Amino acid sequence: MSDYYEILGVSRDASTEEIKRAYRKLARQHHPDVAGVASEEKFKNITAAHDTLSNPEKRRAYDMGGGTPGMGGAGFGGFSDIFETFFQAAAGGTGQRGPAPRSRRGQDALLRVSIDLSEAAFGVARDLEVETAVVCTTCQGTCCQPGTHPKTCDTCQGRGSVQRVARSFLGQVMTTAACAVCGGYGTIITDPCTECSGEGRVRTRRTVRVNIPAGVDEGTRIKLSGQSEVGPAGGPPGDLYVEIREKPHPVFTRRGDDIHCSTTLPMTAAALGTMLNLDTLDGPQEVDIRPGTQPEEVVTLRGLGVGHLNGNGRGDLHVHVDVEVPTKLDEAQEQLLRQLATARGEERPEARLAAANPGMLHRLREKFGGR
Repeated sequence: MSDYYEILGVSRDASTEEIKRAYRKLARQHHPDVAGVASEEKFKNITAAHDTLSNPEKRRAYDMGGGTPGMGGAGFGGFSDIFETFFQAAAGGTGQRGPAPRSRRGQDALLRVSIDLSEAAFGVARDLEVETAVVCTTCQGTCCQPGTHPKTCDTCQGRGSVQRVARSFLGQVMTTAACAVCGGYGTIITDPCTECSGEGRVRTRRTVRVNIPAGVDEGTRIKLSGQSEVGPAGGPPGDLYVEIREKPHPVFTRRGDDIHCSTTLPMTAAALGTMLNLDTLDGPQEVDIRPGTQPEEVVTLRGLGVGHLNGNGRGDLHVHVDVEVPTKLDEAQEQLLRQLATARGEERPEARLAAANPGMLHRLREKFGGR
């Protein structure tokens, strides 16, 4: 028997894809329905070469032994191949029940969109430019030139699969495989559409509107069903997923649906109390600072945070207060503070130790590396 590589006309280091291409080309030329009964033996040799070299295990055994793997007789494989063939036949072949549909679902796609904190808080609608595939308007997804139709495959008679008899020590068994001439479709497109090159779809850019709801966070994905590319031969479109990226805000920090900011007050304002004007996501707001406000106190403004995703209401805005102690005083200011200290009996205050609050303990641990 001739060398399988010579039969297919490929090199010994040919890839599986190169072997399959060579087989399809030769099968079209030498199939008995095309070239006549005289080519039947040659077609069988071509098929045997493809079956062996396209299977990694069979090919490895063939390369090692220099001939047909297994028992050494024509038409026989190893025991595993025999049982595989036998039981596939008993189960009705390889599972091919009819021609494969040429039309298939399109692939899903993912886009990333950056939004700011205000858009995350209130929601926003965006128009996105996407590059995708749409149904070819020339052939309407048929893949054929207008006025033409797919031709029934002469090899498989439109079934999409072919049957062949394999011999084993168990006897003859019938196996079923996808037709190599039509690719299992049962039809052949003889006049493909020139606009889409027989794909049934073309690439284009289009605008897709996405409604981003309030409350989305970093990494949230929004699904737009059927907004991705259409499949081959005008198949149904896939889904488009929009992933949210949230840009940092110069003032506010987000934690869940709450937002946080910091403000620094003079010592006198913290002691006497004041009204603080603060620019929030909802515009200017007045923040009431109570007399005697201490460093690290938090003033909470209810309902001025981020909207709850898939729910009603909003989170809160937390204002963290820091008190600034003056480092330089003129003579008049120093005299006034001394008078205040005298009035409060604080000229020489005694140290009063108190239990540190959790926030202070945490900062001390961070600073000194304690546990």
